[in-house]
Formats: sequence, structure tokens, C-alpha cells
Amino acid sequence: MQCYQNFINNGFVASEGDAVFTVLDPATGQPYAQVPAATTAEALRAVEAATTAQKPWAALPACERGRYLHQLAAALQARAGQIGAVLARESGKSLSDATSEAIYAAEITRYHAEWARRIEGEVIPSDNPQENLLLMREAIGVVACLIPFNFPVYTLLRKIAPALITGNTVVVRPSNNTPCSAFEIAQAVLDAGLPAGVVNILTMSHVVAETVCTHPRVGMITLTGSVGAGRKVLEYSRVNIAKSSLELGGKTPAIIEADANLVQAANDIVASALSHCGQLCTSVERVYVQESVYEDFVRLLKERFAARQYGNRASHPNYMGPLVNATTRLNIHQMVARAVDDGAVLETGGFIPEGPGYFYPPTLLTACRQDMEIVQEEIFGPVLCVLQYRTVDEALQMANDHQFGLASVLYSENYRTAMRFANHIEAGELYVNRTPADPYQGYHSGWKRSGLGGDDGKHGMLEFTQTRLVVLKY
Repeated sequence: MQCYQNFINNGFVASEGDAVFTVLDPATGQPYAQVPAATTAEALRAVEAATTAQKPWAALPACERGRYLHQLAAALQARAGQIGAVLARESGKSLSDATSEAIYAAEITRYHAEWARRIEGEVIPSDNPQENLLLMREAIGVVACLIPFNFPVYTLLRKIAPALITGNTVVVRPSNNTPCSAFEIAQAVLDAGLPAGVVNILTMSHVVAETVCTHPRVGMITLTGSVGAGRKVLEYSRVNIAKSSLELGGKTPAIIEADANLVQAANDIVASALSHCGQLCTSVERVYVQESVYEDFVRLLKERFAARQYGNRASHPNYMGPLVNATTRLNIHQMVARAVDDGAVLETGGFIPEGPGYFYPPTLLTACRQDMEIVQEEIFGPVLCVLQYRTVDEALQMANDHQFGLASVLYSENYRTAMRFANHIEAGELYVNRTPADPYQGYHSGWKRSGLGGDDGKHGMLEFTQTRLVVLKY
């Protein structure tokens, strides 16, 4: 069994405690690796190391920090095969998908490295003569980065690259379901020659994570996770009034107008709903279909759902892989059963397969109603709900009648309809005639309970800064 060590102050350190987390291969349910549960003392040393490193790191010219990030991107690229192999085993992804995630993480690191000469302040006109107002942007300090299980390599770099380029240092807590790839990234940090203490990576219990997040030296907490986890982070942030950036739940609606290319829409939506077994914040989970094309579109969806095979992607890379764990699978199955009891029609799937691993079949539900739990709550699995509507106004109202507002999708060839949704959809993102893919030069930010702040692009990078106004009389 593979064993890892926590990464503190540019060293892999033997744990002082006996507690460990056992990492399971979700395709088999068998133990794959062990990682140490950091003690409180170890976590405090990580914060101290990040604190000591922060001011010298921020004092470097931004282009010098950018050079280090370019070196990190090169190290990630060089180790993409190793990172991908570990990620595939702990997550159930195919080796190709996992390796591609490592390469994409290198790309977002390069992207943020290029912001080095573009971290801009402002010169603002004053009301007084012979006076200038200078708005400067500065690093926040130490940032606690809380990483999810579903894209643990990409999301880790999505967090730390903008934090580092703006002069912050980081303490990273990877998901205890998929922590091993984070320690492979730690080796890339060493390969890149980053100064000691700039990046620290530790697996932790919730209690120890709270100690880190409420530490007086931690000025920001950034999380990708559930609404429940977001509420917990807000509790942590109250202690020191730390800044919070939260990407939380999603329930992406897709609206299918009568003039849409139905085949293309069906292909895209099935791929979105079933990618990584539906474990994406922006996966399409609810589909609203114009009533005149409802039966045709349901037929297209059903054909594709029924044809999609699932299994261990180590031997069948084109199959849909497993869910993260047994508890998640049971919760999803019970949610589907309650929907059927409430009147939904089960078109495909909806059962727990026999055999090892945490697999769940592609599951399609029709005759759903807007008030159903399955429509109102995030599933985070390979389950798609279908509803029908008559008018554009009704579709827009149903899409917006929700607690979440992360991403949304519209299929239509009518530019007036597209602009209506662009102006009135209650979501941080609208994708027209395609499904979500989070371009890293954009801005990934949720409305409502889908989060605060955001990731990616200029605005995501600026999340990791604070401002200082200088009023200069001359």
C-alpha cells in the first residue's frame, strides 16, 4: 500500500501522530493508500512556515514570482504522467482523463504566471487640488485552500496559482477522499524550486482544519465544496473576519427550445450529466424542454443513457466510472427512489449494481415537477431530471426558481431568446448551444447559494488581493 507524508516548509515530514486516512480505490472499494492525519502541532507549524515565507515572497518583484510559477507549470507538465496515474487510482477516472487534468493544471498555472505584469491598481481623481488618490493592490497574507475530491489536481492549482502570483502563501487541505495527487503536486513544488514555506499541503481532520482556518495569521479561506461546507467556512471566517471565496453547490438547468439542434443538444447534455459520473458542480442536472419537442428529445436522451456503459475505467477507459464512495451512492439512490415514489417516471437506471466498486448507472427521470426534491436539490451523480414548458417566459421562471445559480445552459437558434436569457438568467454563467467547461480566462462565480467570490480570470486573481488607498497631497 502506498504511504504518503505531509508537506511542510518544503519537506515531507513523518507524522507525530498515529491517525491516518485510508484512501480507497472507488472502482474496487479496496484500500489503495494511506495518508497521515496532521496533528494540531503539525498544522500550526505549516501556518508558521507560510507566515514566515509570506513577506519575503510578496517582496519579490511580481515577474520573479511569475518565473517561479512558470517553473511550477513545467514541473507539473513533466510529472503529469505520475500525477495522472495516482489521480486515476484514487478518483476512478481514466488514466487519459487524469493525466489531462494534470496538464490542464499546468496550463492554468502558466496563465496566472502571465498576470505578473498585470496586477494593476488605479489612479483616481481627487476633489482637492494638488492631490492624487492611489488605489494599490496588495497580498492578503496566508491563504487556507480547501480542495474538493472531484477535480483535486486542477482545483488545487486553480486556487494556489492566483494566490501565489499576488504574493500570498498557502496552506492546502486536499480532500481526504483524493489526497494522494496533492502530494505528487508537492513533489512538483520541490522540483520547481519554490522557496520554503510558500506552499504547504496537509491532510487533516475537520477539527485540525478548523484550527488552521481560524488561525490569526490566516487572512483568507478559499473553498470549492458543498453548501454545508461553505456555511462551516463562514463560521471559521467570523473568528478573524477572514476573507472567504466560496464555490458551492450547483444544479445546472438546460433549456431546450423548439428550434434547437436536438441531436447536438442531447449529445452535449448526456456528456455533461455523465462526465465523471455526474460529479461536477456544473453538470447539467435538470432539463426543461419545449412541449412541442418534448417526446422527441426524451427519446434521444433515453437512447443515449441506455447505451452508456459503466465500469472500471482502468480496463475500460471509455466507460462511465464510479462515484466517490458508498455513502454517496446510497444517498443518490434513495433520492431517486423518493422521486419515483413522488411521481417521476424512471426511464433508465435507478438501481445499485452488484459487484465491487461504487458504480451507479446512468439514470433518467421524466414527468418531474418543479417542486420535487430531485429538481430542487443537488444530486452530484449520474441522474438527469426532465421537465417540459410552453413559453420562454415559463422556462426562464422555472430555471430561476431555485436556490442555486452557478451555471446555466440554453439551446436555441434565436438570438432574441439568447439575449433574453443572457439578461435575465439568475446564474453566474450562461452557456449558449454548449455545456459548461469553465474557461480559465473567464470568471467562475455563483449566485445565490452557489457561492461568494469566484475563480479564474482577472477577477478570480484579484480575489486574492486587498486594497490600500493612498491619499497623496503634493
